[in-house]
Amino acid sequence: MARNVRTSIRKVTGLDSMNGGETVVPSKVPRTEERRPVTVVLGTQWGDEGKGKVVDMLATKADVCCRCQGGNNAGHSVHVDGAEYAFHLLPSGIVNPDCVAVIGNGVVVHLPQMFHELETNEKNGLCDMKDRLVISDRCHIVFDFHQQMDGLQESGRGQKSIGTTKKGIGPAYSSKATRNGLRICDLMGDFAHFSEKFRNLVDQYRTIFPDLEVDVAAELAKYKELKERVRPLVRETVSYLHKFLEAGDKMILVEGAQSTILDIDFGLYPYVTSSNCSIGGVCTGLGIPPHVIGDVVGVVKAYLTRVGAGGFPTELDNEMGKLLLDRGHEYGVTTGRPRRCGWLDLIMLSYSNMINGFTGLAVTKLDILDVFDEVKVGVAYHLDGEKVETFPASDDDLKRLEVEYLTLPGWKTNTEDVRKWEDLPKNAQRYIEVIRDKLKVPVRWIGVGKDRNSMIEIP
Repeated sequence: MARNVRTSIRKVTGLDSMNGGETVVPSKVPRTEERRPVTVVLGTQWGDEGKGKVVDMLATKADVCCRCQGGNNAGHSVHVDGAEYAFHLLPSGIVNPDCVAVIGNGVVVHLPQMFHELETNEKNGLCDMKDRLVISDRCHIVFDFHQQMDGLQESGRGQKSIGTTKKGIGPAYSSKATRNGLRICDLMGDFAHFSEKFRNLVDQYRTIFPDLEVDVAAELAKYKELKERVRPLVRETVSYLHKFLEAGDKMILVEGAQSTILDIDFGLYPYVTSSNCSIGGVCTGLGIPPHVIGDVVGVVKAYLTRVGAGGFPTELDNEMGKLLLDRGHEYGVTTGRPRRCGWLDLIMLSYSNMINGFTGLAVTKLDILDVFDEVKVGVAYHLDGEKVETFPASDDDLKRLEVEYLTLPGWKTNTEDVRKWEDLPKNAQRYIEVIRDKLKVPVRWIGVGKDRNSMIEIP
């Protein structure tokens, strides 16, 4: 139903001789509820919530699937008909053979890794991906020396390491912010000019890291070849996406990488990624206006995990945490690192919802909790004897928090084969209802297994 938006009319004189010297211009462009073709899938916690699976499910109806931020530091696994596909840079919606995959301007791209990922998934049975992949000419390039720098910076932090994947993402975004980075459009242009800018960039970083080892001639020879390989995929994606927006019958799906509590602004700084992986990054990372965004789906793992250092108020550093690790196979897709595990934190989820404005939730991996006699959810924080209303900005404060829990009875029933809400055990239903009621956001899907068909849709 369209919003009632009043528009006044003003006249601009001397601009339109065909209209008697006057042009009629509305003072406000009306926004309607009828055309919100963009659906966004975002993580709500510390990442690894199962966003790839939700994207894969929604992508069956999408015409376009986009990545808007991050790089190949993401890790999404998709299971379809017994086959497993791993994505780090490519939008996981590319599994749908009728879907175009767009890597937006906000993404930083390591080209060798991208082609390796394409080839690996092609060997696993995904065909014609290169015919359906579009890369923004405004994407910044991640070079191998960015990855070297990432490792040097991380090792220099000693015990205060932040848990970077060492994929060069932070240094690439640093190059972008200091305006000496190179973009895909630079590579597509005059190669002599690209080579000069590349040498200058290497020289600048060598002044900071004298031990940086870069074979400039070999790197430039590699990128001269990569230039021709990537050329057929490169487009100006702002106008490209707007054609889909204007078509009137197309669905665009946006796949967020990482998660809200890893957002460079809203996450637990400095234990964050280097991009905005909350809702704002969708607009800046793709060049689309906010009013075209309809559903914003928050993906919630039924328990909580994180990698790296930093506070974790609901962490289970005991046998129950080990059980979650083993049952949930909680090892990073990108790094292989074991994840720290703990109870669900509803204060964190409420904070994520404030930022993103979720219209619906997908709760994943509920089946991992099937074996517990009781399950807990964090419902309040206390610091120095006083209640804390929201997720703190400071890691020092997070480490000192005491958590108030709601303890719920477990269901002690295998839910992996359940496909309808009414068939879930009553105690499992209650667990989902607690999440729904605390956030005041409907839970629309529940994941109880790895495959695409193991999602319970709630009418």
